[in-house]
Amino acid sequence: MIIKDVEFVMSNSDVRKCPKPDKPEFAFIGRSNVGKSSLINMLMGRKKLAKTSSTPGKTQLINHFLVNESWYLVDLPGYGYAKAPDKLKKKFEKMINDYLLQRENLVTVFVLVDIRHLPQQIDLEFMEWLGMSQIPFTMVFTKLDKLKRGEIDPALKKYRAKMLQTWEELPIQVLTSAEKHDGKEALLEYIETLNSDFKSKFKA
Repeated sequence: MIIKDVEFVMSNSDVRKCPKPDKPEFAFIGRSNVGKSSLINMLMGRKKLAKTSSTPGKTQLINHFLVNESWYLVDLPGYGYAKAPDKLKKKFEKMINDYLLQRENLVTVFVLVDIRHLPQQIDLEFMEWLGMSQIPFTMVFTKLDKLKRGEIDPALKKYRAKMLQTWEELPIQVLTSAEKHDGKEALLEYIETLNSDFKSKFKA
């Protein structure tokens, strides 16, 4: 897939105010500071489409971008920001849950996970909730360039082994690096395939 056009559509905190659900939609979410904004910018070939910051918790709204006039990329707030007040955490949680549970044109959720770290309970619990809620998701390992070549496979094996303790089958996984552009082609091709499936079902 070639990204020809990316247009910011809207930001809001209410799923009812999201764009008309007539196009396939792909949401990106992950723990704070997982590299979500950098990955989105890399995928779209834009430097400042999603706002990056050294301070976690920059994204605080549901952000819709229209890509190639045919599908939506959605930048969701990160979860697990320890310094956020409890009231704000609950607000984010409700906003994210409402969106994920109610958005009928949501094709898949890309759950971003930092490959450098051992499986984090908050990530595992979030993915378990997605599975129990029957919300399709894809695991996207970020910051691949931060590991040495010989460290990648052991890190993946540890993560997969941990997940197989509770999952019968693992979700699709994509390895990425915003810095090196690793995984860009694989992710865009995957989105393109899912777009075709969505349109076929929509026509039917």
